[in-house]
Amino acid sequence: MRKTTNRLGVRAAAAAAALALAANAAWALAPFKVQDIRVEGLQRVEPGTIFASLPLRVGDEYNDEKGAAAIRALFALGLFKDVRLEASGNVLVVVVEERPTIADVDFAGTKEFDKDTLKKAMRDVGLTEGRPFDKALADRAEQELKRQYINRSLYGAEVVTTVTPIERNRVNLTFTVTEGEPAKIREIRIVGNQAFSESTLKGLFEQDTGGWLSWYTKSNRYSRSKLNADLEALRSYYLARGYLEFRIDSTQVAISPDKQDISITINVSEGPSYVVSGVKLEGNYLDREDEFKSFVTIRPGEPYNADRVAETTKAFTDHFGNFGFAFARVEAVPEIDREHNRVALVLRAEPSRRAYVRRINVSGNNRTRDEVIRREFRQFEASWYDGDKIKLSRDRVDRLGFFTEVNVETQEVPGAPDQVDLVVNVQEKPTGSLQLGAGFSSAEKISLSFGIKQENVFGSGNYLGIDVNTSKYRRTLVFSTTDPYFTQDGVSRTLDLYYRTAKPYEDQGGNYELVTAGASVRFGVPFSEVDTVFFGGGAEQTRIKAGTNIPAAYLSYAEKFGSSSVAVPLTIGWSRDDRDSALAPNSGRYQRLNSEWSIAGDARYVRANYQYQQYVPLNKKFTLAFNGELGVGKGMNGRPFPVFKNFYSGGLGSVRGFDQGTLGPRDVTGASLGGPKKITLNAELIAPFPGAGNDRTLRWFGFVDAGNVYGENEKWEFSELRASAGLGLSWISPLGPLRIAYAHPVRKFAGDRIQKLQFQIGTSF
Repeated sequence: MRKTTNRLGVRAAAAAAALALAANAAWALAPFKVQDIRVEGLQRVEPGTIFASLPLRVGDEYNDEKGAAAIRALFALGLFKDVRLEASGNVLVVVVEERPTIADVDFAGTKEFDKDTLKKAMRDVGLTEGRPFDKALADRAEQELKRQYINRSLYGAEVVTTVTPIERNRVNLTFTVTEGEPAKIREIRIVGNQAFSESTLKGLFEQDTGGWLSWYTKSNRYSRSKLNADLEALRSYYLARGYLEFRIDSTQVAISPDKQDISITINVSEGPSYVVSGVKLEGNYLDREDEFKSFVTIRPGEPYNADRVAETTKAFTDHFGNFGFAFARVEAVPEIDREHNRVALVLRAEPSRRAYVRRINVSGNNRTRDEVIRREFRQFEASWYDGDKIKLSRDRVDRLGFFTEVNVETQEVPGAPDQVDLVVNVQEKPTGSLQLGAGFSSAEKISLSFGIKQENVFGSGNYLGIDVNTSKYRRTLVFSTTDPYFTQDGVSRTLDLYYRTAKPYEDQGGNYELVTAGASVRFGVPFSEVDTVFFGGGAEQTRIKAGTNIPAAYLSYAEKFGSSSVAVPLTIGWSRDDRDSALAPNSGRYQRLNSEWSIAGDARYVRANYQYQQYVPLNKKFTLAFNGELGVGKGMNGRPFPVFKNFYSGGLGSVRGFDQGTLGPRDVTGASLGGPKKITLNAELIAPFPGAGNDRTLRWFGFVDAGNVYGENEKWEFSELRASAGLGLSWISPLGPLRIAYAHPVRKFAGDRIQKLQFQIGTSF
């Protein structure tokens, strides 16, 4: 038999061109029956990948349509830069040229972005080691990289992609970046404003023309998303002050020829200021108009305020939800009287239909058990929909601390207009940690810490922790475990084992110390959704280890009652915390009360401590904070209050400007002893640091402190209070919370130890 070879040659530099040529290739081959299929040119790709993608099998009739489909299928794999089909007799020969494989992806000249972050982004789009190189994909990545630099105001950034062939059909891919200098906002202009000054309006913006702190805040770098947020802040400002028809006509952003300066011009039309002439309720209010009227914060005679309108409509919607109307619609319709610049608001309500919750579904909890989330819910299945209970349930799940996000969605049930499903979407965060830490403070000097903590052991919601801390004056070893649902009613149980050593803050060159070892059990009983009462008991032993320069008070106590004292304290406490943040609060209140009563052992005493904090937001920037703390202790059964249970005051956390722990009674040696009575009063005015925008991690504060510690036989004398005033800085830094305070004592007495500058920082690594 004479063998003839016919060729269908299809070469392409890119897959799109290959597809176009393949469609016109039918004329190149005469149809034949495929007796065998052979693949040539493979280096890394498995032959099975080719055979699985071909629309042809042995025994099929080859024609131009099937040949074109085969070429399209092979190019669609993205593995080849050239594909040819050849016919050798009745054998179909598939000749391929593989794309080179990426051996390495590197970046040169990148300072604005971390290399590892960029490599991860390239990996997500398919440009990573071991993947076939795609020139089109590399071009798109280059353009995306340029776009990211533009988002950082680096308009002059240049990106050059270099593809370097190496052995075994591989390439090295290098993105070389010349970043240049970032473009700075040189000018922001607002045109058309009359009611408010330009400086007042520009003060609303997160972006500005820069200041001495711009190196940190980057507030003078242009960002389209930030500009949109600034424009929304401008619009909200006007709408909250009666300018119902305010609009932003245009926004021009101009960049200089050298791409270094940006000018922003905002053209606005204020329109007239409107005063509310009245508020009417229309629609179905469930015969509870008086209840709904109590939620209206819009007052006739006052300027129109869009914030209060939104607040009122939301309150109406939420209140409808409390009666099971999950789909209530409330619309605020303005009736404008332009002749007299007055506006009447009509609040139209349509509660729609009442619904009950058919099912509550939980998603996103890969580790945490369903029951841990469900037991926090106060909205139950097969019960009427209740907006308050759903919000409370969401907040309770969020306060567990196991999730970065908690959202509750309401979904209609198809075919059942009176039913809804609730979907609880959570995003888990790591709840276990192995921590090594170090810290430094002006009082404690260098401290080291080690901890193993698991806040959600095996997804059960239980806590388990071991903490070891050491500093110049205090050392601690604590083992603790908490079961938040020791009972089905939500009573928690905490077990503690601890070993502590401590000595007064002023080291007189001696080596005496107090050593305390003990164990306790504590139960927390939720008396309401916001109040928890704690009670428990324990046993502890405190030893006074004599040494050089030991204060006479310690020696006297050891001589009378022994150097080793055993106490069996019963504890009771109460707490309430509704602050918006534990690290950087702006609003809310925090209260706690702790008390001990030693009913047996060598040391007999009663000790109580109460703390009250209040945060009052004055506006979006300024917060007024108050703190008060009162401590009282008393000896029982004719015995004095144990010296090792004394309160201390002075320094950070109490009265700043005085040396740490030095206020109150002193020993004949001059060492501070503390006392069984303590009072501390603090007031702070907190604001974002100048130039830091609304960054809550960096804030400054002015403060006034007052307080003192009193001996057992001393009266509460407010004339003896020490007081100070000063300025401070708090920063939640990458190294941990940093707090610096400079205080000037405004009320001091002879012998007081002054320390005007005090700071504390902690870190984990």
